[in-house]
Amino acid sequence: MSAVNPTQPRVALFVTCLVDLYRPSVGFAAIRLLEAAGCTVEVPRAQTCCGQPAYNSGDRATALALATSLLGTLAGYDYVVAPSGSCAGMIRKHLPDLFDQDPDLRDRAAALAAKTWELTSFLVDVMGFTGLDSPLPARATYHDSCAGLRELGVKSQPRALLDKITGLDLVEMAEPEICCGFGGTFCVKFPDISARMTGDKTADIATTGADLLLAGDLGCLLNMAGKLSRDGKPIAVRHIAEVLAGITADVPPIGDTRR
Repeated sequence: MSAVNPTQPRVALFVTCLVDLYRPSVGFAAIRLLEAAGCTVEVPRAQTCCGQPAYNSGDRATALALATSLLGTLAGYDYVVAPSGSCAGMIRKHLPDLFDQDPDLRDRAAALAAKTWELTSFLVDVMGFTGLDSPLPARATYHDSCAGLRELGVKSQPRALLDKITGLDLVEMAEPEICCGFGGTFCVKFPDISARMTGDKTADIATTGADLLLAGDLGCLLNMAGKLSRDGKPIAVRHIAEVLAGITADVPPIGDTRR
């Protein structure tokens, strides 16, 4: 999947609920990266949840209401970019289906879907961005989040960007594509299964010997960071945008309460 690189495209940053509420630094990092790639970035104030929790729970009415709001809020931009494969996947793959009874709105939703991208995929596939000069001496491993990988094909793009960071040694897990057990409402509906999956995942992470865990979805990162902390494993956890933007010295790892 690729697109033409326009001259200074106007990009709407879809911040996501979790970034807004738990990790605003990811949003600021995304802005820095997008601007460095040559984009004009705006953060639409009226943006809401992408509707995925309601959609996955069968609450079609709420999902439809949120989707309808987004059609207006995100109109007029060249691209919509989210630092989350999960939210980008919801808009790109599922939003049009909510309007199957209204052809006009479905066409608008399809147009929005076509211009919506996950952050690292947009930087690499659309903008041809090769990264900032942000050295980081660390041994890292990368988790492929389910939605980004399976719905949007995000796999090589984050690794291509991480490969440009001086001093960063990327070590792959045995099974980097296995779910971390979060799955949004899955971890609430099936806590025992989720906990077992998370334990298997963090064991795989620890086996790499990495001191830094990276991923592109904050839900996955919060889930894994909690388990690593409870197990006393000293592995820092960060969103990939923070590392790519070079802000790790100013922002503590996820779940680190020392600052």
